[in-house]
Amino acid sequence: MSAKVYKLADGVDGLFVKNERFNTTSVSFNFYLPLKKATAAEYALLPFILTTCGAEYPDFSRLNYKLNKLYGARLDATAEKTGDYQLLKMRISVIDDRFTFESESLLKQAINMLLSLVFSPKTENGAFCETDLAREKRKAIEHINGEKSEKRIYAKNRLIEEMYKDEAYGIPKCGTVEDVEKITGESLFAAWRDMLETAYVRIIIIGAALPARLFDDISHNFTDCKRHNITDCANSKPTAFLSEPVTVTEKMPVQQGKLVMGFSAEMIGDDSVTLPLMVMTDIFGGGPYSRLFSNVREKMSLCYYCSASSVRIKGLLTVESGVESQNADKTEKAVIEQLDAVKKGEFSDFEFESSLKSIKDSLSTYNDSQNSLDAWYSVKAYNKELYSPEDIAEKLAEITRDDVIKAADGVKLHTVYKLLPQEGK
Repeated sequence: MSAKVYKLADGVDGLFVKNERFNTTSVSFNFYLPLKKATAAEYALLPFILTTCGAEYPDFSRLNYKLNKLYGARLDATAEKTGDYQLLKMRISVIDDRFTFESESLLKQAINMLLSLVFSPKTENGAFCETDLAREKRKAIEHINGEKSEKRIYAKNRLIEEMYKDEAYGIPKCGTVEDVEKITGESLFAAWRDMLETAYVRIIIIGAALPARLFDDISHNFTDCKRHNITDCANSKPTAFLSEPVTVTEKMPVQQGKLVMGFSAEMIGDDSVTLPLMVMTDIFGGGPYSRLFSNVREKMSLCYYCSASSVRIKGLLTVESGVESQNADKTEKAVIEQLDAVKKGEFSDFEFESSLKSIKDSLSTYNDSQNSLDAWYSVKAYNKELYSPEDIAEKLAEITRDDVIKAADGVKLHTVYKLLPQEGK
């Protein structure tokens, strides 16, 4: 597998990832914009309304008919948070041209369809249509409320809100229900124009071959956009360090409590400098060999689950666990003890080698799915260099025990969030 970057326009890059093992070709348009409370809900709504109708495909039946004509091509959209930025993704997957008898490239037809949806939305008098807007607003509100109902997600989101008050990273990736309700056809149209004019854009194509002049054809669509103030998605703000950690406790009618702990990390940045933190996080709370799983969950039986993860571009490490109320404080103490053990180098060679092997195995699975590869290259846009999963796997061989200890030593507790059952529940 190889990847090559093409410069298409100001702040617009094309990325072709050659991979012949798939029967389809994947094309995604990825727009990166600053995460702000005033625009989060509108930006998050854009990829969904743009992929459900357009000027050329004004209703779902005509859109679906075109997808069926493309041998059942699949169209989807997401809105995510990557560092202090929103990532708006619109993606189409179509059967590879090698397996069709069409005189015209299916891939080019699929890209032209996606270009039509992105650049020629269904609008009236400088506004998105009210019927379409009402439908997507309803779906967005259902999604936001759904995350509140899933208490594991809710607890993690609440920790992030508390850690990053008045900061971009603390803003919900899809805004709030109140923000969604305020969206109008005119405000969404203005957000669409901002997206085309100011977003950093990464267009990712994953497949066996890149048709001649395909990226040139795509780049022409950006010539009419007045590109300015292009987003630089490599400038996420580091997580602050506190002199004393903060504890926030909420009680709700839940059966199982949630304990989520947020840590600041000194090791921060892209993959070129933060791989030791990746390994340290895995030894601390990754697989069944990890300190949190084998000790806090298994030996001490303090929680239903206990795992760690990191957002290295933010210098953030989090630990999530499901607990009984009476075990919440004990679990918190045990987590800190296991972190201290890693800082002191009190992890075995087996744990260290198991972690490296597990991470390498996980990296190797990216090539099993176009979705995974697309996600890899879209969320890694903040990297100064273009690293493939194989590149990172090779770099892991350079990580030593001392590197892991140094990464752990820079990790400090920031905020503890506890969601516990109400009395009598």
